[in-house]
Amino acid sequence: MTSLLDGLVVASYGKRFGVEIKSDDGESRVISCVTRGKKTDLACGDQVQVRMTSPNEAVVEKLKPRQSLLYRSNSMRSKMLAANVTQVIIVLATTPSFYEELLNRCLLAAETANIRAVIVLNKCDLGDAEAVLARLEPYTALGYTIQALSAHQDITPLRQWLKGEVSVLVGQSGMGKSTIINQLLPGLQVRTQEVSSVLDSGKHTTTAAHLYHLDAESALIDSPGLQEFGLHHLGPDELEMAFREFRPFLGKCRFANCRHLKEPGCAIHEAVASGAIATRRLDYYQQLRGEIS
Repeated sequence: MTSLLDGLVVASYGKRFGVEIKSDDGESRVISCVTRGKKTDLACGDQVQVRMTSPNEAVVEKLKPRQSLLYRSNSMRSKMLAANVTQVIIVLATTPSFYEELLNRCLLAAETANIRAVIVLNKCDLGDAEAVLARLEPYTALGYTIQALSAHQDITPLRQWLKGEVSVLVGQSGMGKSTIINQLLPGLQVRTQEVSSVLDSGKHTTTAAHLYHLDAESALIDSPGLQEFGLHHLGPDELEMAFREFRPFLGKCRFANCRHLKEPGCAIHEAVASGAIATRRLDYYQQLRGEIS
């Protein structure tokens, strides 16, 4: 029986995956892989072990322990976005207008997974950047990094946040993620076509997730555009902890089982009244609490 080879999942096309393996001389190549049975619970960034079944195909035999996992879920199913990432880059734009609720959901998912989040405001050369940055000021106050960017003109401001990190780009369609990727990786289209050929798939890149090496220490995962970001995998305790400004007040309510809805003596409501927590953030929490309960 052939021995197992270490590999890195660099592309995900539904039931088929592109896995990067290295030969003894250090050269890397991407092979087409499937999983055993009906299991397809792999994500870009996963470290795996594969068994070759032909010169360019293999079966994934083992998934190595993950350091992190970013995923979303609704009441029916979950969708893994990226594994073993150290940060999530949430891409917004001055135009078209972004959904602030989606931004909040991405931030909460990152908090729960213990993944650093950077908010990138793209297309600052096209819209009213000052007005949108003012709209994002509450997130700066919460300690999140906000980076203004005009990717078409100069991608340099983003590079400082990518160095030495394994990052995943997330955001709704139209925010300029593709432009960012193309500016960072000018040869991207060729590489993407090569991987698609290996996987024998005609799907466009936006329907799949891909991992690209920026340099020896840095990698970037491009995920399909999002229109929704369900958080049904969070329990009530995880949800309240994901709101970082709630944390100093948790455990200080009059009742131990306080849900921070309408209970008397709620420390979160008192914090809202004093201005320590923004009203709209409590509104988001209560909406999500009702959605996942």
